[in-house]
Amino acid sequence: MLEEETQDEVQLEYAYATFKSTRIVNTQSIENVPKKDLLFVIQHRFGRINGGIYEFFGLDYSTIRFGLDYGISDRITVGIGRSSFQKTYDGSIKIKLARQVEGQKNFPVGVSLFSQASLITLRVSEGDPDPTTQQRMAYVNELLIARKFTPSFSLQLTPAWVHRNLVTDEEQPNDIYALGAGGRLKISQRVSVNLDYMYQFNNPQKGSIYYDMVALGFDIETGGHVFSLHITNSHGMLDRYFIAETTGDISNGDLYFGFNINRVFHLGKN
Repeated sequence: MLEEETQDEVQLEYAYATFKSTRIVNTQSIENVPKKDLLFVIQHRFGRINGGIYEFFGLDYSTIRFGLDYGISDRITVGIGRSSFQKTYDGSIKIKLARQVEGQKNFPVGVSLFSQASLITLRVSEGDPDPTTQQRMAYVNELLIARKFTPSFSLQLTPAWVHRNLVTDEEQPNDIYALGAGGRLKISQRVSVNLDYMYQFNNPQKGSIYYDMVALGFDIETGGHVFSLHITNSHGMLDRYFIAETTGDISNGDLYFGFNINRVFHLGKN
């Protein structure tokens, strides 16, 4: 009986570390925080590189987000965060629905569901109408579908829906539908190149005010940390911003340099 159980375990080969962190570059990756682990995330985004030497190529300006993600189980991660951009608070949940597995049982992809709610607390200018708390809220739902093709190469598709309770421009719809694509190519034992892209389907101001998000990043694993360097055309780091409200026009050089630091704390018993 023991030999049969061992044989069954060998015949099931699950995909691990499809991506190195919980984000590809901007977009969420299929990775969850392990059970009873706490992930502390620092995201930093500077100003536009095309600001020139006067603005030190964007380094004179920066926005930052602090986030905490906790693994309730190996399949469920909850998170909270606060971004200086629009002074936004956020809460999220990521649920792993299926794992990529080969062997006695086969399933070609991993599938997760990600949902996020955010609240803008930025004060309005004097004389302007002050939105209610409900009007300041926005919601994001994403389906994460990823496959690890080889130990060095992974791809993910991300259908996404953003709902904003209030939009300040009459031409902007409350709901934005998008499809994201992202990939990871491992180039050494501790370094990978990541790329992600988010295509908006129904934004009437796309190409004039708002643009599809594009990001290129490098993940560097340093033991207990994952350090990510990236360039993107999105100033906002939350999903609602880079999916629906990316304002950087790549053709004009509207690019932002940034970095993420991921630190895991093991809170469970060894």
